[in-house]
Amino acid sequence: MFALSTKHRARLGMLAVTALAAGSAAAHPGHPDSVMHASASFMSGFEHPFSGIDHLLAMLAVGLWAAQNKQRTLWVLPLAFPLMMVAGALLAIAGLSVPAVETGIAASVAVLGLLIAFAVRMPLWGSTLVVSLFALFHGYAHGAELPHGSSAAMYGIGFILATALLHAAGLVVGVVAGRQMADRVVRIGGVGIAAVGAYLLAA
Repeated sequence: MFALSTKHRARLGMLAVTALAAGSAAAHPGHPDSVMHASASFMSGFEHPFSGIDHLLAMLAVGLWAAQNKQRTLWVLPLAFPLMMVAGALLAIAGLSVPAVETGIAASVAVLGLLIAFAVRMPLWGSTLVVSLFALFHGYAHGAELPHGSSAAMYGIGFILATALLHAAGLVVGVVAGRQMADRVVRIGGVGIAAVGAYLLAA
């Protein structure tokens, strides 16, 4: 009979353990799929704010209006909007009803556009209330369109990140315009945003 030395037996044992560990890792159920699933959920959420002119303009408008108001609104409004969006999305995912969501979204574009066009300055609590109310409608729409089987958490992270980027874009344009005495251009942009909102309300 062929006999193995202790050294050879130890090596074979190590190879067996390594092979079993590798096989177990490869056979771990759902690991690659879960990564792809999370990635797909994130991308669905990230793309959603860019999928409609209403979402896109409203989120840009929040940044523009915050830049016009300056001081604490520069960070309070872009923070309040995503937070209330999450609340709205949770309402939709929970199956609760929010009336006139599409009207609220269209109104957000029209009203925010007018606020920019007339360079309206409000107390911080008032501007935060306006932005938060509109964010609730946008968030509800995002939550209601959560793709079947998607990760709600990753989807939420995606649309929050996209929203933050749009707010940042509006802030940058507003701040740069303010420094270069081009506030009139921003206000004209507000007129355009309001016009789109009015069209969406009438449609």
